[in-house]
Amino acid sequence: MGAVVRRPVAMVAALVLFAEAVGVVLINGILATVVKNQDMSLAGTDPTVMSRGTWAMGGVFGCYLLLCGVLLLVAGIRDRAPGRFARVVLILCAVAHGVLGALTVGLVGWAAFACMMVVLGLIVLTLVAYGTGAAEEPAGAAGRDAPAAA
Repeated sequence: MGAVVRRPVAMVAALVLFAEAVGVVLINGILATVVKNQDMSLAGTDPTVMSRGTWAMGGVFGCYLLLCGVLLLVAGIRDRAPGRFARVVLILCAVAHGVLGALTVGLVGWAAFACMMVVLGLIVLTLVAYGTGAAEEPAGAAGRDAPAAA
């Protein structure tokens, strides 16, 4: 897959993850506010603790999605394969989207599942399109290891 396809896919995936990060923080903020305003405990848990935990969870997951978006954006701008750390982070992000997609079918519906699978597909397509980066060696580099012809 050439640079004609992989750069735009990486950029679109980055933008989608940026939007998703904002959405995750907003949804967790709304949930935290509802928990705090209800002033009800769950099995004796303090509502303030639950509210703060929800904010923290939303913030951490939002920052993680921002990191993934930045990694995809850098890969798209440079048009090079993500490094080892970036690949691990992006693979974990893809796995998280797969698991969350499976959960959203029963909790939210098929439309939410489809959205999660689109994001999963964008991440996986970017990773597959760029490969490991080893295939993009210059043509002369492969010839250096070959024995000299007599």
